[in-house]
Amino acid sequence: MKLRCLRHRGHEATRPSTVLTAPQGAQVRSAAGLVVLVGLRFLSAGILLDAFTAGVIGFTLNIGAYTSEIIRAAITSVAKGQWEASFSIGMSWGQTMRRTILPQAARVAVPPLSNTFISLIKDTSLAAAITVPELFQAAQRIVATTYEPLILYVQAALIYLAISSVLSALQTRLEARLNRYGGFMEARA
Repeated sequence: MKLRCLRHRGHEATRPSTVLTAPQGAQVRSAAGLVVLVGLRFLSAGILLDAFTAGVIGFTLNIGAYTSEIIRAAITSVAKGQWEASFSIGMSWGQTMRRTILPQAARVAVPPLSNTFISLIKDTSLAAAITVPELFQAAQRIVATTYEPLILYVQAALIYLAISSVLSALQTRLEARLNRYGGFMEARA
C-alpha cells in the first residue's frame, strides 16, 4: 500500500508488508512487558552461553524493542508537510531523511532514548541473577564476609545514583542544545 502523502516526482514511500513487520511488532509488544530478569534466566538456562553473553543478548533484545519504538514514533511525529516540502524542492528520500526529518525527529527522540539508557544502567544489577559480576553482586559478596549490609548497599545505591545523576545532567545539556535552534516544534504544539 502506498502512502499518498509522500508521493512526489516518483518518490514513493511504501509501507512494509504485514508479513515482514508482524514478527517485529510481536517482538516489540512482548518485550515491552518483558521482565528482564525472566529473559536473562531464560537465555542462561538450556543454551550453552556464558553468563555475560546471555546478559548482553537479554539486555540488547529488551532495549532494542524500546529503542525501535522510540525512533519510529519520533519519525512519525514529524509533520506530513515537512515530507511534502522536501520532496517538492526535489530532495531524494535519503536527503529528506538526513536534512529534514531526522534533525526534527532527534529532538523528539532524545529524552526517551536517554531515559531508556539510564534505565539500562540501573537494570544491569539484574545481571547478578545469572552470575554476571557487577556492582550489586560485589556488594553482596562483601556483605557475606563483613556482615554490614546497610553500609555496603547504601554505597552501591549511591554509586548508581551518581552515575544516573551524571547521565541525567548530560541528557539535560543535550536537550538544551537540540532546543537551541527550535521553534518549529513549539509553534506546532
